[in-house]
This record gives sequence, structure tokens and C-alpha cells, in this order.
Amino acid sequence: MELNLVFFALAIPAVIFAGISKGGFGSGAAFAATPLLALILEPGPAIGVMLPLLMLMDVSALRPYWRQWDPRAAWVLILGGVPGVAFGALLYGIADPDVFRLLIGVIALGFVSFQIGRGRGWIRPAARPISDKAGLGLGVIGGFTSFISHAGGPLAAIYLLSKPIDKRTYQATTVIVFWAINVVKFVPYLALGIFDRQTLIADLYLAPFAFLGVYLGVWFHRIVPERLFFRLVYIFLTVTGAKLIFDALG
Repeated sequence: MELNLVFFALAIPAVIFAGISKGGFGSGAAFAATPLLALILEPGPAIGVMLPLLMLMDVSALRPYWRQWDPRAAWVLILGGVPGVAFGALLYGIADPDVFRLLIGVIALGFVSFQIGRGRGWIRPAARPISDKAGLGLGVIGGFTSFISHAGGPLAAIYLLSKPIDKRTYQATTVIVFWAINVVKFVPYLALGIFDRQTLIADLYLAPFAFLGVYLGVWFHRIVPERLFFRLVYIFLTVTGAKLIFDALG
């Protein structure tokens, strides 16, 4: 991994985007940084650079939303996420890097499709809250997608949006859930050699932008509608997701 101008030109806005999402928009767009970095890095370094930064964002976002989450929903998603992380670690050890490019690209396009479908009413919130058993299943899948591309947000959203919770409770619940899942992910990332010296140096340079993004996200949460921010993110994810799929299959 070369820490040059191209790297920082892509990494800095990606990290700020992720921080804004973590701080104020339910973490849904936080994984957008990974597809962007995967355009210039191997999948392993791309997810490796982002995890410590996401953990910093999690800690920063915990304070403004402390104890405002739904405890039961949070535990369901966390308990489901742990075996999902384990499965992701197992697959990482045997899969070709192009497999991960393909998975990250497919998840990016799937996320955009899910959000567009939900916005247009094609995917409606459940008439009744999704059961805890189904929530555990969504947590498992979310833990897996979080491990390979930091993209557990859509699965958590499906479960949480079926419940009668307000915007702030939803935001706080995603903060505590992904704080816990990211802590769990750190150990297998370390064991698999995903972190290296260059990864940590890059994180030191990018850490201030992680904090900046969370600060902006908390501020935007109060004053900015989600629609404009997410429209830009969806366009960005569609382009990068398609590029990663093309590279993987090519």
C-alpha cells in the first residue's frame, strides 16, 4: 500500500463520509469508504485501513447517544453478529481477493437497491415487528457482511425499521451495535494479518478526519434532511460497486 496523493485524495472524503454516517445517519453509508478504497487497494488492506477508523468513530459517537438505544434490539443484533463475523473470518482465509471485490461490489449495489426500494415503497416496513429469532438471523448475515466490507448496516436497518422506534433511538442502537461488532472483528483481523505497518500509519493520518466526520454527522443529524446526503452516497456506491464487479470478473 502506497500512501501517495491518490490514496489520500480518495481516503479523506471516504473517511469523512463514513464519519458523517456513523455520527448522524444510522451507519448506513459508513461502509461506502470500503468500495472506494478497494478501487486502489487490495480488499484486505481496504478493510484493514477502515476498521480502526470505524472504531474511533464508534467511540466518538457513543457519547452523544449514550443509553438512548433499544437494549433488546441491540443485544439481538450483537449476538447474531458474532457468528457472522466468525464465518467471514473463515471465508477470508480461503477466498481469492477477486471474490472479495465481487462481494463488496454486489453488496454495494444491493445496498443501493434496498434503499431505493424502501424509499419508493417497493420494500415496506414489516406490518409487525420482526421477531427476535429473525433478528438473530439478520444479525448473522450482518456480521458476515460487516466482516468482509463493513456493510452490516442494511441488515440492521431491516430489523430496526420494523419496530416503532424514533429516529434518535434508531441512530443510538446502530451506534452501540456496530461498536460491539467492530470490537469483535478486531481480533480475527489481527490474527489474519490484515493490519500491517502501512495500515497503522495511514490510520494515524486519517484519524482526524474520522473525528471530523462524526462531529459533522451529529450536527447534520439535527439540521439536515437525509435525502440529499444519501442520494449522493447512492450514486457513488453504484459507480464504485459496478467498477469492482467489472474488475473482479475481468
